Amino acid sequence: MTAASDGPPAEILPPNQTLYLNNLNEKIKKEVLKKSIYSVFSQFGKIVDVVCCRGIRLRGQAWVVFSDVPSATNALRQMQGFPFYDKPMRINFAKTESDVITKAKGTFVPRAKRPRPDQPEQQQAQPPKQLEAADAPPKPKKHATDTNTTPSNVLFAQQLPDECTDAMLAMLFQQYTGFKEVRMVPGKKGIAFVEFADDVQASLALAALNNFKLTPDQTLNLSFAKR
Repeated sequence: MTAASDGPPAEILPPNQTLYLNNLNEKIKKEVLKKSIYSVFSQFGKIVDVVCCRGIRLRGQAWVVFSDVPSATNALRQMQGFPFYDKPMRINFAKTESDVITKAKGTFVPRAKRPRPDQPEQQQAQPPKQLEAADAPPKPKKHATDTNTTPSNVLFAQQLPDECTDAMLAMLFQQYTGFKEVRMVPGKKGIAFVEFADDVQASLALAALNNFKLTPDQTLNLSFAKR
């Protein structure tokens, strides 16, 4: 694979359920990148899978699999060039359907794997299910909620994943008019404050993003911050 430029793809491939992303920030850790991609793309439809790789040749790339083609198409149009961790995303449809989709359709054909000469036979024969289990998302943590219904220009976010950062939240909220900043609470995981220019703009963001799925197992809990 050759290095990608910052501009949009020269040619958009035929639509399918899988999007190919590149020009991603290579300094972001795999799990953080995966959760960030899920957070910003799940607003367009149900996501079946997000694939990020660690290999040198695959750095800065990822695949997002939607449950249907219209959702993938809308996501491509809306997110093309989106500033993601300080770099504009380049998005195209994947050249081939993902394994998740072909298995659902019954057209899946296993790919032949080349055994690595420096790897013991037992490791080469390790069942895929065991590998998948290692990457399974942790069970959601239960947090006590504190809901305030008095309008405010500042939102209080709860039930955030431990890995959540202000940059991840900013990417989610900056699509709403009036967004100013995200403030994490030092020494306290799982909570943050999101400031807007006025109460009305904060209310619109709350209505749109409350109970938004940040990960497959964790939803965002929003309320107005107490004055």
